[in-house]
Amino acid sequence: MEMSFRWYGSDDPVTLDKIRQIPGVTGIVSAIYEIPAGEVWPYEKIVQLKETIEQVGLHLNVIESVPVHEDIKLGLPSREKWIANYKETLRNLSRAGIHTVCYNFMPVFDWTRSNLKAPLPDGSNSLKYDAEKIKHIDPLSGQLTLPGWDLSFQKEDLKQVIDSYQEVTEKKLMENLIYFLKEIIPVAEEEEVLMAIHPDDPPWPIFGLPRVVTGKENIAFMLGAVDSPNNGITFCTGSYGADPENNLFDIIDAAKGRIHFVHARNVKWTGEGSFQETSHLTRAGSIDMPGVMKKLHDTGFTGPIRPDHGRMIWGEEGRPGYGLYDRALGAAYLNGILDLLHEE
Repeated sequence: MEMSFRWYGSDDPVTLDKIRQIPGVTGIVSAIYEIPAGEVWPYEKIVQLKETIEQVGLHLNVIESVPVHEDIKLGLPSREKWIANYKETLRNLSRAGIHTVCYNFMPVFDWTRSNLKAPLPDGSNSLKYDAEKIKHIDPLSGQLTLPGWDLSFQKEDLKQVIDSYQEVTEKKLMENLIYFLKEIIPVAEEEEVLMAIHPDDPPWPIFGLPRVVTGKENIAFMLGAVDSPNNGITFCTGSYGADPENNLFDIIDAAKGRIHFVHARNVKWTGEGSFQETSHLTRAGSIDMPGVMKKLHDTGFTGPIRPDHGRMIWGEEGRPGYGLYDRALGAAYLNGILDLLHEE
């Protein structure tokens, strides 16, 4: 496995110079963040991003993410334009030598938490999802805005988009996902790009919106409906693991050979539909991290992996979940597990 690290570009306080000092990290996971969802990524901008990373001795191994336009998720006639743009972006990425793309199909909102700085017993803080608090939040009120959310919507537009989903069932959303995949995967095959869909986070409906990348059954259906090695998943331990009903080992078996990217993080279940993110250590949360890593190793996964959301520790301030120190500790912990696995 190739240990990698998420970098949010030149404005990220976690600089490339700092990242390259983390032992064992060679890959950078990034994106071009200023381009609106649906627009074509220019080849020149992709090359510029790649060269910036290579100048410090690292390399760009995963794009996370190329956003999917809402019209595609809604299945509107205008989706054809946005799908054509998506194909062109994949061609430009391949031309620049980038061959793994992480993306998601979550309607309107990306990953969701109720608290970005929930305290932990050791004095650090982390991201938390409290089901009761989420029930009482109106996403139109502006009470909750999170990193990763598309804030380009005006309030009126956001309401219109959310209203549009009232006619979209989970079955229909899955049909729209399959339509999208049947369109783009042939291009991904031609360009040797591995598409890795990220699970919904959390893996259940929120704010009355459907979600379909939630567990083993849906993953198996999606992979079978578009049966190509280029149609794969991002295996995120924290997203799938937020639901105690998800058996992570079974999911790995169901997606064997089609896992193209791994996010590794730990969560602690704190109540029905509730969880808090912890350090990567198994004893800190509810996920058997060494067991998951061994399962991935035993099933032949050798692709990019990155420590995912970390705690804020040692007084660090920054993008919630994406500070330097705890993710660096996570990378070291994961590399320790990998060292043991390679000795077997």
